Parts: sequence; C-alpha cells; structure tokens
Amino acid sequence: MSDPIKHECGIALLRLKKPLQFYREKYGTALYGLNKLYLLMEKQHNRGQDGAGVASIKLDRKPGQRYISRHRSNAQRPIQDVFEYINKRFKEIEEKAPEKLNDTEWLKDNVAFTGELLLGHVRYGTFGKNSIENVHPFLRQNNWKTRNLVVAGNFNLTNVDELFGLLVSIGQHPKEKSDTVTVLEKIGHFLDEENDKLVEKFKADGFTKQEITDKIADHLDVESILKNAAEDWDGGYAMAGLVGHGDAFVLRDPNGIRPAFYYEDDEVIVVTSERPVIQTAFNVKAETIKQIEPGHALIIKHTGELSMKRITPEAPRKSCSFERIYFSRGSDQDIYRERIALGKNMVPSIMKTIDGDINSSVFSFIPNTAEVAFIGMMKGLEDELNRQKGEMILDKGAEITKEELKDILELRPRMEKIAIKDAKLRTFITQDDARDDMVAHVYDITYGTVKEKQDNLVVIDDSIVRGTTLRQSVLRILGRLNPKKIVIVSSAPQIRFPDCYGIDMAKLGDFIAFQAAIELNKEAGNQKLIDDVYAKCKNQENIAKTEVKNYVKEIYAPFTADQVSKKISQLLTPHDADCEIDIIFQSLEGLHEACPNDSGDWYFSGDYPTPGGMKVVNKAFINYYEGKDERAY
Repeated sequence: MSDPIKHECGIALLRLKKPLQFYREKYGTALYGLNKLYLLMEKQHNRGQDGAGVASIKLDRKPGQRYISRHRSNAQRPIQDVFEYINKRFKEIEEKAPEKLNDTEWLKDNVAFTGELLLGHVRYGTFGKNSIENVHPFLRQNNWKTRNLVVAGNFNLTNVDELFGLLVSIGQHPKEKSDTVTVLEKIGHFLDEENDKLVEKFKADGFTKQEITDKIADHLDVESILKNAAEDWDGGYAMAGLVGHGDAFVLRDPNGIRPAFYYEDDEVIVVTSERPVIQTAFNVKAETIKQIEPGHALIIKHTGELSMKRITPEAPRKSCSFERIYFSRGSDQDIYRERIALGKNMVPSIMKTIDGDINSSVFSFIPNTAEVAFIGMMKGLEDELNRQKGEMILDKGAEITKEELKDILELRPRMEKIAIKDAKLRTFITQDDARDDMVAHVYDITYGTVKEKQDNLVVIDDSIVRGTTLRQSVLRILGRLNPKKIVIVSSAPQIRFPDCYGIDMAKLGDFIAFQAAIELNKEAGNQKLIDDVYAKCKNQENIAKTEVKNYVKEIYAPFTADQVSKKISQLLTPHDADCEIDIIFQSLEGLHEACPNDSGDWYFSGDYPTPGGMKVVNKAFINYYEGKDERAY
C-alpha cells in the first residue's frame, strides 16, 4: 500500500530429527539447522524488520551443560545482526581450529546455538514499543529443564487487562501488562502446575527425584497445558513455544486469523507463517505443506513425535483476508491467483469511470506490492478489449479491409511503469510546508508516457488506509503528467474499521473512509446520529463483551459505498490539482469472490470474529469522539 503501515510478525520453528552428525555427512556442515533457520527468517523479512530473535535448545544434555541459547536484536538490520552474533563463534573456530567444525559432539558440548530445536522470529513494533525487551523470543527460566519456556509468536490479544487480572488473582506478579508477557506467564503457570502434578504422581509411585525428572520429560502433557492457558484468550495468534527438555508446539487461534504452515519429512519438522518460505528453503512442493488447523496445536515431543491436537473449541473460520491482499508474499500460488482475481474484479468499475475509453487510458501500479493485482487488472482489460474487438469485427462483417482488421487486432491496453519509489530519500525537515514538499518527491515519475490532457491515468494500489501518501505525494506526482483524469484503483475494499489482531490500524480517525463518512453525515445534518452512536458505545463500556454490538456501522449506513468513495476522492484531491481525480474501491463481494477461503473481513465489514473485536471498535469510536489519540486495546 502507498501508506506506510506496520503489521504482523513471522515465526520459524525447526526441529532436526537426526543427530547433527547426519547433517554434517549429508550436507557438509553441522550448521545445517542454523543455515536453514536464517533462510526461513530472511524469506519472511516482509513480516517484520524492527526486531529479530533466535532461540535454540540442545537435547539430551547432562546437568551443568548449557542447553538453551537465545539472542535478540533491534538493530537496523536485525536478522543479519542476530546471525552475525551467532556466527562470530564459528568464525573464531574456523580460524583457530577448523577441524572442530566437523566434530559435532564437540560443537554441541561447547558452542551455543548448536541444538536440534530452533525458533526464529521477525517483528514489527506496531505501537512504538521496540526496545530489546519487546523483541521475541521471550524466555522463562528455571533450574528444572521441564519448567523452562521459550515463546515467540505472531499475535495480538484484545483482553490483556482481563488476562493480567487472572494472573494476579492466582498470585503472580507479572513484570508488565503486555500480551506477550501475559501469554508467557499464563502458559508458564500451567507448565508449573503440570510439573507439580507429575512430581506428586511419580513420587507416590516410588521413583527417585532424579528419575522423576526423566519421567516428567516423557509424560508432560503439552495439550493440557495449552488448553488451560488459552481458555480465556481473545485475539488472533500463531504461538510457538519450546520447553527446556525439547518439547515444542505451535498453537493457532480458533478462527484461524493468523496463518501457520508446517512440513515434515524424515529429517526435519518445520513451521513458518508463510508456505512459500518452506518451499524455497527445502525445495518441496506446495502439496506437501499443510496448514495448522484453526484452534489446534502442532505438538512436537522431545522424541520427535508429531501430533495435531484441538486446543480451543471450534469457531467459524475467519482467516485474515488482508494476508491475501497485502501482507503475505505474492509468491504463494494461492495468494498469487487471488491477487490476480482482485485486479480482474476491478475492471467493470474502471470501465465505468473512464467511460469505456481504454484506448485513451494509460494503466500502471503503485507501489510494487500492487504488481500482481495490476497483472490481473491488465488481463481483465485485455478480455474486455477482446470482447470489444470481436464486436467491431462482426459489425464490419465481410466488408472489413485488411487494414481495418489490422488496426482492430493491434488495439491493446497501454501499460507503463509510471511511478518509482526512491527508497533512499529520507524526509528530515520538520516544518510542515517544507516537509510536505519533500514527501512529494518520494516517488519519481516517468515522463512522456501520458498524452497531456488527452489520456486518463489509471493506477492500481493494493489498499488505501489513511490516504496521506496519496494526497501528499502520489497524486501530486501523477498530476505532473497532466492527464485528463487520474483514477486510483484500490484492490481492497474501503478500510472502515480498526484492526485489533496484530496490524497497526487501531485508530478510527486515521482512516480516510471513516473521515469521509463523518463528513457526509455532517453535510447531511446527521450530527445527532454521530452523537447517538457515541452514547450507544458508552453504554456498552461495562457490559459483558459477548453482548457488545458494533454500533459504528451506523456511521456508514446512510450512504452507499460509491458515495463514500466520491467523498474520499474529494478529501484526497490536492488543493492545486488541475484534473479530475476518482478513487474507486473493491467491493466486499469482489473480495469474497477472489478470496473465498479467507473470509476475515472485519476491516471492511465490521464483522469481528471475536467478542474482543466488537469491544475494541466501540472503544475506538469513543476515543475518536472524545479526542483521545490512543489505541483502543
């Protein structure tokens, strides 16, 4: 999207099923696992560039031997920074005693991060918290192996206050009120309870304390721990965890909001947030990679045994459609097809706004993430032009000349690379007027591609959230080409409601669609409606979240989507624009047609999959009405 927005996180969990010696002999290095983890994380850097972390657990270590390693970074290039730190020790060995790099037992005994169980995480700091303490993985330490816990995830919980209160009520004193700490301590609490239960059981059976330690490792019930821990969670999550003795899990939320994919063969078990990452790293076909089912946990025992267990009750599948539109890499075969369809679906609206005049229109895209939707748009336009050409030929009939036929067949949509983002340009000026002038130069324009005052310029964007970059930069730059008309096409519907499941879209007042609806209501004399919505939201503040309704929908109800789009066009048109500007959006029906299996559309429809979402949207409206510039959860 042309608006900068932070979002998501990415996880990569890798379990080596063979001894390190196996990988050294087959692949020529004992660092096979670390090398693969680096690749898995780099291929997900689109999901987070503010922080990165790695944790490793070595199996079957004796008392006194270090078996857990962790390193995190919030440097400018965090993935590279983490692996430079890890690789520093191996480079020293290579310089001083290179033969030891082939001695896998020595490496495991003496060098950090040479474990069979690896967890990586990439992160965006969505609400300004990007200190090293906020970077995953999180670690809960204990002298008992089976009480150590490492957690990292792609998640956001809407009911942190409630969960924090539960922890306090059971006697804990969490160090801060954040969903990550809350999750860590909630799982940790039930991990402790499970350990205590097994200690009592095996003590009664007459086992020694040392024998009990091994018994706990074999009998630890990860399924039960997760069921108890996740019982009250409200949000979207793909949660990965490692237990000190070698058990591991990845838990997905009951609605499947956040994605998680896994692959297993004789050598590895791997879990990531995106499917093509596994395909690339291990050169396997998409059909061999499966999704962790919503509400289930993929559990890996320290023995390497894999199972899938239901953890939370069944709920309607509402996996995030924004994953398909923008967040995930377009190299996934399904996402690629869906983005093609999103572009194609916009053709009827495009034809309407350019009065069917394909020949006098130039088509392009901005930014690069919209390229696949652009391809779909062009395919749809080619289909439409072929239909028109067929009618033209039929109208001419047998009287058509070779020249006329040649002219008709040569008609095609005109596509150009119009805007190129200057990634190196940084806006350092603080005065508003001067800063806006700098922002207007973030993109370079390709001159000579548009016939001045004759051509329409149609540019597709994957989504429009705030519209700030459009107004301050993109539209001003496109206007330098002096087209007859500029049409901005959003392959996503109007973003009307805040997200609360891990994406940095938490404030209603930021959304250009919401601003447009408020303006329309004021112009129509509907201030009472705005006041009434506020009163209804306030009246719901202290009722059970399961009873809360999304009254913010009433702000949009008096107007059609086209009316809101027209007002958005007016609000985003620069004051000095000298051509007409139209902004058109995907319909909800078009979204569902293109992405039939991922129906989580709360940003567009206001239909939140969890009760916490309903509470958040009302709180967001209260904040807007009361002038509070803060997140709603």
